[in-house]
Amino acid sequence: MVKIGLISEGKNPPDKRVAFTPLQVEEIQQRFPQVKVVCQESEFRCFKDSEFAELGIEIVQDVSDCDILMGIKEVPISNLVNDKTYFFFSHTIKKQAYNRKLLQAILKKNIRLIDYEALTDTQGNRLVAFGRFAGIVGAYNGLWTYGKRFKLFELRRAYECFDINDLKLEIRNVILPPIKIILTGAGRVAKGAMETLDTAGIRKVNPVDFLSKEFSEPVYVQLSSADYHERIDGGHFNREEFHKHPEKYRSLFSSFSKVGNILLAGAYWNPKAPVLFTKEEMTSTDFQIKVIADITCDINGSVPSTKRASTIPDPLYDYNPHTDSVWPALSNESYITTMAVDNLPCELPRSASEEFGRDLIDRILKPLLVADKEGIIKRGTVAENGTLTKVFSYLEDYVNSAD
Repeated sequence: MVKIGLISEGKNPPDKRVAFTPLQVEEIQQRFPQVKVVCQESEFRCFKDSEFAELGIEIVQDVSDCDILMGIKEVPISNLVNDKTYFFFSHTIKKQAYNRKLLQAILKKNIRLIDYEALTDTQGNRLVAFGRFAGIVGAYNGLWTYGKRFKLFELRRAYECFDINDLKLEIRNVILPPIKIILTGAGRVAKGAMETLDTAGIRKVNPVDFLSKEFSEPVYVQLSSADYHERIDGGHFNREEFHKHPEKYRSLFSSFSKVGNILLAGAYWNPKAPVLFTKEEMTSTDFQIKVIADITCDINGSVPSTKRASTIPDPLYDYNPHTDSVWPALSNESYITTMAVDNLPCELPRSASEEFGRDLIDRILKPLLVADKEGIIKRGTVAENGTLTKVFSYLEDYVNSAD
């Protein structure tokens, strides 16, 4: 018998998401008779303990007798149980300095760490992620921000909606003038954002028409890297080259910022790549963007106004490009209103958990519990038997540093 524990989130503020919904736990135990799933008590989880208990799932205080422990955010060092297998987003594999001690403790406690972010197929594509819900909520927040800034309409906050279906009903209250919305990206985040924009009835147009035509209704454009970058030395855009050597390219985004009113930033950004635009460009009278929803929330990254992350309770701040400074939200009409919440899926925790759990069941549990034929679990394992795995040996200097 393999015992899996759904752990209570210990990071503050507590995350409301969970790896599996109550119905999914029931399904797991039916599909894998050798597995028992228990749920650690939590007053914060989006699915109440009673919702698990109603389906006969055991609610426990102590999960130390479980073989596998599954959470969402980083587990506080004091909560780690020696010699266990853990699944969570560790935020260590990019050498994040603030989690160095966590990885050191994982190695010391002989923990097998499997990081959701590192669970990929043989082509390197991630198998489980919350990106779609970051996009859905990020675009919703962008529209909510525009309505608030220009006093056009009122929406409930995303976290006040019961689930994604409730949020999509709320989007019907969006009434926009004929503005232009820019969405960057082509991955999960951008697809989620498009879901929101399409539900709001906003028409999608191609980049050429977006730049050259006037419209009598609100429209949006989805931009891939090729749409707003060019080779410095001339020649055609090469996607593979851009991903490997983004420093060989420059941004053409200013042509879009001259006509766009809202920016939804959903594209992954490589620090070697050019920024979307500079703070100097933001001071120009040609710069028309007044609301920026930075869904990717790269601090001091491709969007100069993202000076810090904002929070779900306090999602907005204003940015003054002339002084490169942050101000209270909606404090000056000449400022640019920024939404940079860094945990957007937490605003729809029930729906986000349901989709995440579905991917875990369909893509991860069989390799974990039966046979890892494609090496999915092996590739996703950061630490095992007190050492870093071969795939993550590049973290040696990171864990050995005393800083």
